[in-house]
Amino acid sequence: MQIHPDMAIWSLVMQASIIVKIVMALLALASFFSWWYIFVKMFTISKAKRQAEAFEKEFWGGTDIVGMYQRSASGRYETQGMERIFEAGFKEFLKLKTRSGPDVGALMDGARRAMKAAFQRELDYLERNLSFLATVGSVSPYIGLFGTVWGIMNSFRGLSNVAQATLAQVAPGIAEALIATAIGLFAAIPAVIAYNRYAAEIDRLANRYESFIEEFSNILQRQAVG
Repeated sequence: MQIHPDMAIWSLVMQASIIVKIVMALLALASFFSWWYIFVKMFTISKAKRQAEAFEKEFWGGTDIVGMYQRSASGRYETQGMERIFEAGFKEFLKLKTRSGPDVGALMDGARRAMKAAFQRELDYLERNLSFLATVGSVSPYIGLFGTVWGIMNSFRGLSNVAQATLAQVAPGIAEALIATAIGLFAAIPAVIAYNRYAAEIDRLANRYESFIEEFSNILQRQAVG
């Protein structure tokens, strides 16, 4: 089936009113940044999961935690995720151990606060720009709908002086208006899917981090008592 030149997508976009063109441009820009953050977040979360698996394998493999801390705190390479939580907790534990003496409660409270603060920083890093995907996913269809409604209003207003309106006269105006909704959905659907997936993966990582904090706290407590 051949498409009439006036009904081609690019032709309809160029014939749209200035308001509809602005709506389309905003949606295209939102879609571009949405895809950019989707790929950035994919690599960020994948790296965090690999780091967590490698660290857990080493930590629970019987490696000396003092040696792990010294290597981590040396600054020779960048730490991330669970390793930063471990480094923050053990650093505070060693510092308070020389000050608080036999006060195990103060020692453990300080170490746990340090790990919780590091945990929150890591969580903030993982969730960065995730709200943008949620915003694009929830708002884009409505912005596209606004462009569609505006385009259809203009289309019917242009027919007000026509004695007899035909489908050939109405179709191009409605089609160019509906493109705004299509672009809105194109921007929204990937953003919603990515947001839901990444939010679930971040929740799983957060649970792993919290479990490690509890387990490492038990190890530190045994060391403090011993």
